[in-house]
Amino acid sequence: MCGIVGALAFQNSVFDVTEPYIARMRDTMVHRGPDGGGTWISNDGRIGLGHRRLSIIDLSDVANQPMCNEDETVWVVFNGEIYNHAALRGELEAMGGHRWKTSHSDTEVILHAFETWGIDCIHKFRGMFAIALWDGIRRELWLIRDRIGIKPLYYSAHHGRLTFASEIKALLQDPDQKRAVHEEAFYHYLSFLTTPAPQTLFAGINKLPGGSWIRVRENGDILENRYWDVWEHTKPLTDIAEEEIATLVLEELRTAVQLRKVSDVPVGVFLSGGIDSSTNAALFSEGECSRVKTFSIGYDGDYQSYRNELHYARKMADFVGAEYHERVLTLDDLLAFLPRMVQLQDEPLADPVCVPVYYVSKLARDNGVIVCQVGEGADELFWGYPTWKRALKLQSLNDLPVPKCLKKAGLHVLKDAGRSERPYYEWLRRGAFDQPIFWGGAEAFTEEQKQRLLSPRLRKAFWGYSSWEALRPIRDRFQSTAWERSPLNWMTYLDLNLRLPELLLMRIDKMSMGVSLEGRVPFLDHKFVELAMSIPSAVKTRSGNLKHILKKSVRGLIPDELIDRRKQGFGVPVYEYFFDRLGLETAAILDDYCVRTEFFDRSEVSRLVQQRRPEVWNLLNFALWWKEYIQGL
Repeated sequence: MCGIVGALAFQNSVFDVTEPYIARMRDTMVHRGPDGGGTWISNDGRIGLGHRRLSIIDLSDVANQPMCNEDETVWVVFNGEIYNHAALRGELEAMGGHRWKTSHSDTEVILHAFETWGIDCIHKFRGMFAIALWDGIRRELWLIRDRIGIKPLYYSAHHGRLTFASEIKALLQDPDQKRAVHEEAFYHYLSFLTTPAPQTLFAGINKLPGGSWIRVRENGDILENRYWDVWEHTKPLTDIAEEEIATLVLEELRTAVQLRKVSDVPVGVFLSGGIDSSTNAALFSEGECSRVKTFSIGYDGDYQSYRNELHYARKMADFVGAEYHERVLTLDDLLAFLPRMVQLQDEPLADPVCVPVYYVSKLARDNGVIVCQVGEGADELFWGYPTWKRALKLQSLNDLPVPKCLKKAGLHVLKDAGRSERPYYEWLRRGAFDQPIFWGGAEAFTEEQKQRLLSPRLRKAFWGYSSWEALRPIRDRFQSTAWERSPLNWMTYLDLNLRLPELLLMRIDKMSMGVSLEGRVPFLDHKFVELAMSIPSAVKTRSGNLKHILKKSVRGLIPDELIDRRKQGFGVPVYEYFFDRLGLETAAILDDYCVRTEFFDRSEVSRLVQQRRPEVWNLLNFALWWKEYIQGL
């Protein structure tokens, strides 16, 4: 796990890439790679690569990056892990024609795989990765993000050059990089708690979508390609017994966990006591000679909005004989972390779970662990959220043969009655315009609420506009490629393309790497995802039980008490904190922000703060980010 940066100067550009320029960008990310840093600059000053290293596979200096092939015609910097690198190395060695300088570096496997198979080599990789490859013969730069989007990769084309990095703060070290709010991305952020790729909140800076690559040529031409879509790799399990499907799920998950144990440094498990993390802990413990280290977070009280799960985590740790570590967080911990959180995020991730993720990562690192397995993805793949059950019911009601004219008439009635801010108004609005009810597993403000929230200038600019525009391309792909176009499959596919890569996985990457810890996600192994998306929706939703088929798969592996207990997500008692000092600080920060800028309607923000609405966290994140990255630079 590392941090990568680089720059390519286009033809006829007067800009030269230099070592100090690359090193300055690289060293904004020391937290991503405290074990060393390297640079490579081409002799003509047209291309430069930089790397910060967190040593995990092949700890020797010969595995340092940037790394080149035998004749120095191909160079690579790489963030992530190729879990099947040993098998690929064996395949390449059998073919001959390569000289190897490392004993078992996955980075060197990338180099020789690219030499052998070209860009198609990425179809052979099983892992998480953000890769930059310079082909010195064809004079092409390739930027690649893994299939699911577990690792981030940002880029910007400006002033005769293209720059890229694992974090936006590195790109901001370029003195010519524009620092301004991307207002359309800001509009979508208010809906989704994050910005949909390829946009970021910085005008002129993009993020590469998951499952995509771009090829950049010296003349400035940029070609983007989506090289993976889950629907191209599914085999519908329509004629297979449920028991056999459950067996397949457990077998593939066991493989995914075992692959993610590959490491030359200590590996542990984040443990909440829920099904997902408990399954990780159980599968990780199989075949281990030593006790697995687990790490858990709780709070200094049982709040109404979030009840501690530590007793479940302890129970699971005892069940597998793990070495158990926990930390109890307070409001003081949250307030102390806010400035650092904003710095690490680069752009707002309006999910307060960033706070416990940071602290559980720090707990692991403080106890000598450098890699941890986490449970993200299972809820999205196996219908794990109670809110999703409600969304399916709402969609079935919307699908009743009711004329659209009646739905639109209902909108007028609700608006005249002052009910346009209510969630059911937005659901009816979507149905009236032939849009699906589900817009993602994390939503903040509806379209009507945003109109009230925005300043007069932005209200006018976005009049008649909708964040559906950000979802339309995803919907089009779903409609044209899904083997089963069910509402549940739409929900999973949308979150695989938006909420997971740009919010949940971003918070894992940013917060864990903030303490130099690597997070691995077995449930999002692409082979496991392909299997999960091959399961019919009816099997996943059998008897109306959330996670029905996953529970069937792991029963007997973990205690029934953990399988059958009520679902509770990993959360933060923000609602209660807003009645304490967090509320007072938030009110002061947002009021000052509204006075200084023209993004929000001040009176509407004040009303939301007084009501202690959870969505205020989104506004606080944005205001703190603006102060740190726009005003402060």
